Amino acid sequence: MKTPDEFTISRRGLLKAGAVSASVPAMAAAAPAAAAPARAASGPQPLPVTLSVNGKTQRLVLDTRTTLLDALREHLHLTGTKKGCDHGQCGACTVMVDGRRINSCLTLAVMHEGAKVTTIEGLGQPGNLHPMQAAFVKHDGYQCGYCTPGQICSAVGMLGEIAQGVPSHVTADLAATPQLSTVEFRERMSGNICRCGAYSNIVDAISEVAGVKA
Repeated sequence: MKTPDEFTISRRGLLKAGAVSASVPAMAAAAPAAAAPARAASGPQPLPVTLSVNGKTQRLVLDTRTTLLDALREHLHLTGTKKGCDHGQCGACTVMVDGRRINSCLTLAVMHEGAKVTTIEGLGQPGNLHPMQAAFVKHDGYQCGYCTPGQICSAVGMLGEIAQGVPSHVTADLAATPQLSTVEFRERMSGNICRCGAYSNIVDAISEVAGVKA
């Protein structure tokens, strides 16, 4: 049988035992933490995506986090589409996808496999302008011009929405075809911000294309 003296532990021995026991949980936690960087380093795998951009087939291999805006600007070098707020609040990045206007900064390129994308470059070129482009020039619907590509794409898409009977917040009769009017134009274009304040000229340009007296 052990005597009481055999159970006695020195102060130094107690400290050593405490240090060893405290290090065990820390070592266990460090093992998965050390493996984490290896998993994170791999990241999302690029995926192939095919788009029809301004009538031309484009085959890209993109990080799945790439927005449609960055695919157009950084990968296809179509810099007419502008990066403004990058939060879908200014409309500078507006393009048309399958005939509908969208904020290209808020959607991923891989979500539009096989889609038809139209940018400002696809609407018209110098010497062969789209009627909306020509009207913006005629009515001076821009100053710095930064928001203009998005404004024009949005205006073209907006007139298409009215033609399809899509109502807005100011459409009085939801059962009737929306009317072409400056009130409708202003409401429907409210998502496109012009920091220079050329709004009245923009409405004049849209009204001319729509055949409405501003």
